[in-house]
Amino acid sequence: MAKLKITLKKSLIGRRKDHIATVNALGLKKIGKFIEQNDTPQIRGMISKVNYLLEVEELQ
Repeated sequence: MAKLKITLKKSLIGRRKDHIATVNALGLKKIGKFIEQNDTPQIRGMISKVNYLLEVEELQ
């Protein structure tokens, strides 16, 4: 299964509560930190909701 590297690029200060909750559910807490997640429709949906805060790379 493909993997995604997801990095938090912008601050969560002043964002909507549901956007903050989505970023926290992905496992991101601080700017510059990254996680690796499996490429699933659920994760893609979460990414698309807060894509303006994230940077996403596909890993092989």
